[in-house]
Amino acid sequence: MIALNVMTRGSPMSRPPCPRALTVLARWLLGTILVTWRYLWQTTPLHRTDVREDDERIRPPRLPDSAAGDTVQRAEDGHGPLFHRVFRVRIAEADIDGPRLLEHVCRHFEHFVPSEVVGIRAGELRAQGLDVADELLVEMPGPWNGPVRVVRRDRESLHLVTLRGHMEAGQVQFRAHTDGDLLVFEIELWARAATRLVHVLYSHLRVAKEIQLNMWVRFCLSAVKISGGRLVDGVHIHTRRLSSPPRAARKR
Repeated sequence: MIALNVMTRGSPMSRPPCPRALTVLARWLLGTILVTWRYLWQTTPLHRTDVREDDERIRPPRLPDSAAGDTVQRAEDGHGPLFHRVFRVRIAEADIDGPRLLEHVCRHFEHFVPSEVVGIRAGELRAQGLDVADELLVEMPGPWNGPVRVVRRDRESLHLVTLRGHMEAGQVQFRAHTDGDLLVFEIELWARAATRLVHVLYSHLRVAKEIQLNMWVRFCLSAVKISGGRLVDGVHIHTRRLSSPPRAARKR
């Protein structure tokens, strides 16, 4: 179960009351079964590549100075290798362009996540939806909370950074643009495990990695549906693993 709590600027991230927690747990138990079933019977082609390479070009992008702070959880704060992942779908005959699709993501984030396991509680957002300094709290049973903050937003992209308490340390970008006659939607992530436990689950047992994969595949397919177009050639997932830690971590 994942619940996204959309917070406006400066609003505290408080724990949900007990009834809310019970709802979260119940939905997780039932939803996990349903998501697992759907994942096993997934008919959408998934084109996966997974390579290990030491290439400085896959380092996370530089964050703006305004994103600095004690609560920001950068990649160098994590454990284990850095994973760079790109989820990409190409859409034919879409009814909207890239900026309009990104506007949907910012205004209606809850429409892109698996509704059977994801609960959305939204604070009072501005008319344009998610914007710089807004925060999202991803809540899951166990040690899986995932707070993030918006650090950039423009017509074709939304850029988030993880905050302290997230299971990962890094960044994620959502992008949409036109390529010829096609609309392309991408999710790009740069992340390391936030703790040694998550590192074991992600890098060795691969549990967290598969949970993340299912989540973002569903997000991409939702983007196709909302665009009004049709998916071309399945979902492409490219994973690169950088074995050496970010330079800032070596200074510790």
